[in-house]
Amino acid sequence: MPSLIGFNKPYGVLSQFTPEGRWRGLKDFIDLPGVYVAGRLDADSEGLLLLTSDGKLQARISDPRHKMEKTYWAQVEGEPDDAALERLRQGVVLNDGPTRPARARRMDAPAGLWERDPPVRFRQSIPTSWIELVISEGRNRQVRRMTAAVGNPTLRLVRAAIGPYSLEGLAPGSWKALG
Repeated sequence: MPSLIGFNKPYGVLSQFTPEGRWRGLKDFIDLPGVYVAGRLDADSEGLLLLTSDGKLQARISDPRHKMEKTYWAQVEGEPDDAALERLRQGVVLNDGPTRPARARRMDAPAGLWERDPPVRFRQSIPTSWIELVISEGRNRQVRRMTAAVGNPTLRLVRAAIGPYSLEGLAPGSWKALG
């Protein structure tokens, strides 16, 4: 059995094996005994989720003290200006305190990104754009709260990478052994 698995978590799936309410669970996609989620991803977020059977590795991936960087692609309302990006780079103050500085940049829509099911609801009068955020902590809904704090609420959030592991080659709902 692999000690580390990368899973491309679709929208509407919880970071746990058991479904709850309207959200599906990981058991609908992964049928491997003895693997556990290393870090979480909200049901309304998509992208890379790591699972492992190694407790020490799980702690190293999940614990913010290890500062394993996480890369997110956020489709946001509006077009963040240089000042908004600089605020993200410096760290923003949230209701639970200031964030660590992040790496933030504008980006084109990610090449080859799948359609979300259900689609994101847009407002015709407000343009959208994409930014890439790299953070080294993982507070609850942190990226969404950070983009909102600079005036660009997140519409769609995809985790593209955790440390050296990326989504590359993983279709939504599929997994592969990483180690």
